[in-house]
Amino acid sequence: MNHVKGPLLEIDAGDREATTVGVTEERRSFVGGRGLCTKLAHDRIPYDADPLGPNNRIYFASGPLQQSGMSFTGRMNCTGLSPLTDGLLSTNAGGYLSRNFVDTGHSAVEVVGAADELLVIHVTDEGVEFVEAPELRGATVPEVTAYVQRERNLDAENVVCIGPAGENQVRFACVMTYESRAFGRGGMGAVLGSKNVKAITFEGDAAPDPDLPEDVQREVHSAAATSDDLMRRQGTTGGTEFINDNFSLPTRYFEKYSFEHADAIGGDAVEEKKYRKGSCSVCAFACKLPTRDEATGLETEGPEFETVFSFGSNCEIGDIVDVMKSNELCDVYGLDTISCGNVVAAYLASKDEFGNAELVHETVEKIATREGVGDLLAEGISRAADELGVRNYTVKDMEFAAHDGRVLHGQGLSYAVANRGGDHMYSTTLRVEYAGEVDPETLDGKPELVVRRENHAAIRDSGIVCAFAGGTDHVTEETLEALFECDYEDLQEVGARIVELERHFNNKRGMDREADTLPYDLPGIEDALDEYYALRGWNTDGTVSDDLVGEYAAADD
Repeated sequence: MNHVKGPLLEIDAGDREATTVGVTEERRSFVGGRGLCTKLAHDRIPYDADPLGPNNRIYFASGPLQQSGMSFTGRMNCTGLSPLTDGLLSTNAGGYLSRNFVDTGHSAVEVVGAADELLVIHVTDEGVEFVEAPELRGATVPEVTAYVQRERNLDAENVVCIGPAGENQVRFACVMTYESRAFGRGGMGAVLGSKNVKAITFEGDAAPDPDLPEDVQREVHSAAATSDDLMRRQGTTGGTEFINDNFSLPTRYFEKYSFEHADAIGGDAVEEKKYRKGSCSVCAFACKLPTRDEATGLETEGPEFETVFSFGSNCEIGDIVDVMKSNELCDVYGLDTISCGNVVAAYLASKDEFGNAELVHETVEKIATREGVGDLLAEGISRAADELGVRNYTVKDMEFAAHDGRVLHGQGLSYAVANRGGDHMYSTTLRVEYAGEVDPETLDGKPELVVRRENHAAIRDSGIVCAFAGGTDHVTEETLEALFECDYEDLQEVGARIVELERHFNNKRGMDREADTLPYDLPGIEDALDEYYALRGWNTDGTVSDDLVGEYAAADD
């Protein structure tokens, strides 16, 4: 089985030391990306660590596909103990970072400890340099990029950084790269902030030679370049009106199922503001959304569908420019647009101020700086709901994505069991329900579907291949078999190991079946949980046995 190459680079921010560690067996058994990082985090982060303490560790990793020149591979993984969910969590980002990371020659980079001064860390194929940068205190993401360009002659594509939200340890702060691409969910930006690390740069000339079939790479790249998929023009917003009209676009903080102004913030509205093509590293699909409003001069990248939901329909904002402004503020300050938009919607509900775009933008800024009510909202909905007097629309303390489990029951089950909580990308069961391949309003057959799709997503995030490649059928199960040189069922087994390690770690932090709950009733959910656990070979209380996880130490390729 093909897997990522190179050692682990361990960086201690407190001691300002860096060492390389061999991780050959981990790479062979867990491929790279999310899989490799999950294995390392499971084994190296103490079960009782404080997510915002020095013993938490944050990991960055590429996968074997980042050694290629294939479309849909311009992505990176980030893993750590989440300050939002209090569990092990992985998130990934696109952009242009991945090839620069691979050029350092490392399969993964780990940051532990906490610095006594604000640091910028430079990682190259020749070593690591620690630079104190107190002048960056409070700097926005574009200001950090400008600093790195000025001081190091490196571009935005070499940088991961945090904005003020990360420094202020907002629980849903992002790690940002290329200014507008986010390691979005779960608060990894707050983890870097707790370590007093403002930015990390990657550069070098030590990329390993790719060991991937060239004919498959060419086929995928050609398909991406010639596709006429709507997503190439409108990104994920292309389905906004379809979802609103036929399923549910949560509105007014989940009070309503549809938004009367969906067309004003949907795919056509976004495409009207798009002024050029945008892409990730070496990807010919080019589905990103550089947008500009000529009247105001506002420029941003996006918004994508999740932001259209969180800052649009859920806040009852029906002007695409207002949503673009919210999107840009989140990028500048380093905030997850899904969690932040939902938190703002909860605040609007508490004040009966739906539709107040000016208040939305003011509140985003207050969250990033923890000013006034922003200090409460920076904790996330779960920790603020009682004081706000609103319903807690989260799973495992993570705010929901747009795809409504009340009408997509398989997606609802996925939210309940996902180790990340209310995250749509953990299984993307929503896709087959939207497509009509299965009846959306039943849980019959859904546990097996969720298991298979969770496993698939785990290996996708370990490869690493963009989720849109599978959603547009450019990277199929057969393509993955060819790329990884193994049977697809073997990949399913790797995915299962990744999911189980995440679950085992979270079990050790006290999470079990009681955490696999939804804030609304879903008929048959308890029976579906029983079936899901049985299919995975877990205990009926949602826990993974130590013996099962112990077997992974001996796993090989």
